[in-house]
Amino acid sequence: MSDIHSGTASQSESDRTLSEEAVHAIENLSGVHPGYRRAHAKGICAHAVFHPSGLAAAFTTAPQFQEQEVSAIVRFSGSSTDPAMADLLSPAKGMAVQFSLPGGGISNLVGVTVPVFFARTPESFVDMIRTVHQAQEGDLGPIDLIQEMISHFSESKESLMAVKHLKPPASYATCHYYCIHAYFLVDSQGNKRPVKFEWIPDEGIHTLSLKEVSQQTERYLEDELQIRLQRYPAVFQLSAILGEEDDPTDDPTQSWPDDRQRINLGRLYISEIIQEPQDLVMDPTVISSGMALTDDPILRFRSTVYSESYHRRSQETKSP
Repeated sequence: MSDIHSGTASQSESDRTLSEEAVHAIENLSGVHPGYRRAHAKGICAHAVFHPSGLAAAFTTAPQFQEQEVSAIVRFSGSSTDPAMADLLSPAKGMAVQFSLPGGGISNLVGVTVPVFFARTPESFVDMIRTVHQAQEGDLGPIDLIQEMISHFSESKESLMAVKHLKPPASYATCHYYCIHAYFLVDSQGNKRPVKFEWIPDEGIHTLSLKEVSQQTERYLEDELQIRLQRYPAVFQLSAILGEEDDPTDDPTQSWPDDRQRINLGRLYISEIIQEPQDLVMDPTVISSGMALTDDPILRFRSTVYSESYHRRSQETKSP
């Protein structure tokens, strides 16, 4: 039996069409940048090792959460569709982790610095991206754009308000990353437990002061990470938040209550910058055995969008 599975096995014609529309809409935000991802275009990769705590063994057979350490690739990124966007101008940041499983295969976790997503369905996602593009053409400022979006799409309020209150991070290594979608942990008896994941920096969360902001270069986060990793590793704890019966698993725009049980799954030690593998795709539906996808429509939709984005960029010559 394979250690990896995905939600991409059956892909309807309507799914493919909507994915193409989504990627077209994303491309309209800043144009096409050949060879780059359509979202989170600007990024930097690093090698890491995950040391599991073993505390998840009662809840899942997932090999990366048992006792054997596993290697991983980490990609930090800004949220912009433009790879030339200055780090300070891209408010939300991303941290995607690809575990290399002991028996072969991979398993992905994709996190961002806001706790929830802005769209509940693929259709609303496409509508929102198109609305942002229209608003850009009307020269709306960032604050006015957020208010415009909230007034038209009430489901996006929590996410956009979180973005509004983000402060510029001092480092990719001192951000709190939320893996916004719910999954299931599956134990040896086949029992499922809903779960969400968060990456919490050992060093704490650090942001820039107004004075420090004015001193930063366009790619200060990548530069800072390279210097940091030459001295010591960046370390994150992986926290699992266990859901209860009434916690929504199909709506990434809703948070779970703060009093849910948390388990420390282990620590990720990020040690050195590496060149990004040419075929790296951080599809969040590619997961190990011992995990299962929920009925979150955005989670499953991301797989087809990632596939379409990869297909397009793989046919292009990357611009300098």
